[in-house]
Amino acid sequence: MTAIGWLQIILFCVIVLVLTKPLGWYMTRVFNGERTFLSPVLRPVETGLYWISGVDEKREQHWLTYTVAMLLFHVGGFLIIYGLMRLQAVLPFNPAGQSAVAEDLSFNTAISFITNTNWQNYGGESTLSYLVQMMGLTHQNFLSAATGIVLALALIRGFARASVRTVGNFWVDVTRCTLYVLLPICIVYTLFLVWGGIPQTLGAYVEATTLEGAKQTIAVGPVASQVAIKMLGTNGGGFFNANAAHPFENPTALSNFVQMISIFALGAALTNVFGRMVGNQRQGWAILAVMGVLFLAGVAVTYWAEASGTSTLQALGLTGGNMEGKEVRFGIVASSLFAVITTAASCGAVNAMHDSFTAIGGMIPLINIQLGEIIVGGVGAGMYGMLLFVVLAIFVAGLMVGRTPEYVGKKIEAREVKMAMLAILVLPLMILGWTAVAVVLPSAVASMANAGPHGFSEVLYAYTSQTGNNGSALAGLTGNTLFYNITGGISMFVGRFFMIIPAMAIAGSLAEKKSIPPSTGTFPTTGGLFVGLVAGVILIMGGLTFFPALALGPIVEHLAMNAGNVF
Repeated sequence: MTAIGWLQIILFCVIVLVLTKPLGWYMTRVFNGERTFLSPVLRPVETGLYWISGVDEKREQHWLTYTVAMLLFHVGGFLIIYGLMRLQAVLPFNPAGQSAVAEDLSFNTAISFITNTNWQNYGGESTLSYLVQMMGLTHQNFLSAATGIVLALALIRGFARASVRTVGNFWVDVTRCTLYVLLPICIVYTLFLVWGGIPQTLGAYVEATTLEGAKQTIAVGPVASQVAIKMLGTNGGGFFNANAAHPFENPTALSNFVQMISIFALGAALTNVFGRMVGNQRQGWAILAVMGVLFLAGVAVTYWAEASGTSTLQALGLTGGNMEGKEVRFGIVASSLFAVITTAASCGAVNAMHDSFTAIGGMIPLINIQLGEIIVGGVGAGMYGMLLFVVLAIFVAGLMVGRTPEYVGKKIEAREVKMAMLAILVLPLMILGWTAVAVVLPSAVASMANAGPHGFSEVLYAYTSQTGNNGSALAGLTGNTLFYNITGGISMFVGRFFMIIPAMAIAGSLAEKKSIPPSTGTFPTTGGLFVGLVAGVILIMGGLTFFPALALGPIVEHLAMNAGNVF
């Protein structure tokens, strides 16, 4: 570890903090329907969309209606992506002549992109046409990101409102999020990426002659526009198989740094939106502090592990840290920081191969996902996931000290706690259940490139990533098989929607409650004690549900590697 390395980490954190308040202010105005500097241009477009679709922007929805609208919206998204992939061979904008995608892979990919997971059992440049990349994947990158944000917004309204039965209008919220937040930022962001050297073209793949005289095909395409929303919307799906390690997706140290900031920007800003909507910005800063503590701890461990390397590497004379699987233009610190950011934020983009990280360095990304990716988290998903843990922490605090379990003026009662537990326990059910099946089923075991603890870690990481809607992978596992495509698709679907429905039930329940003024019996929720309590509940819950898997995977692998054994 070096001073320059820590300076990069500190600079990243400072910039995210600086962006949090202005972005939070802007997003609050957007979702409250207030005028912004973009209103003169975008308001006519917004009202036109409502008129075409028959949406009454002043009519709000009950939480159940809001949720059903969201689910139907995603059914349409699934059918669009699946149809495009199956019909790819006969559709236009296919200069490389890509054939139709297999049924099971189309199923897995369609669910992957509507759930904001962007898990990829394929190489983008060798499998998909430009049309599928744009109309299917990039299109859903916007809509799945917008969905996560507006669902968090609905839960925030549950805390902020009193004695009402509505939590907003799904169609209005998604429209405003896409028009006023995602699109404007991505237009500027795309131009920056093109300036930095990322392709944005509908032209055919380029044929080049190497110095040895051989012919080489260089894949290009509408890359920059997809990279912009994949990072800003914490989607993570790469245009190229190598994802953000590919020089056409992430060419320089500057592009790498900006991409890392964009992954965290909106998720961090939503904490400020929460504070503003409940009438106390300190509440938002307290939640961001919980995220920050867990994030910095993860960065420190991963950076230390990768900078230290292993005794096996050192015995081979490879000192100076673990550079296997990392791009020289990024180095150890930027690779370690990127890995922690992308798994804390449910993004899934990678600028280094997680499969080549040390056991302890690779364990932190795994833990980040298994905790529910609430450390900033995916846009929106991290916020509503964190609020579920806040509900549990407040309830635990009430039991310990005899105070009334209440948070920002709302009583936390049995219904909210049951729904929060139901949402959180979905993750270990899918992750541990499918991992157990995969490590005993011969056809699934055959996909593991490594034996022993590391092979187990590859399978565990795959189901962790898919259930957690992350999308990154330990790439030693061959995932494009019928078993992994189907079970992975189920994991992504359950991990997304079986967590959303209980969260929305909490939103509806809270919105109907009266607001209670703070009293002497109210537990303070803006100080260090609250931050520590929530962080502790998160770690304890994670430890209770996932410790057996963690002990059998990365920790055993670490001990084995440092004993001189290579798995």
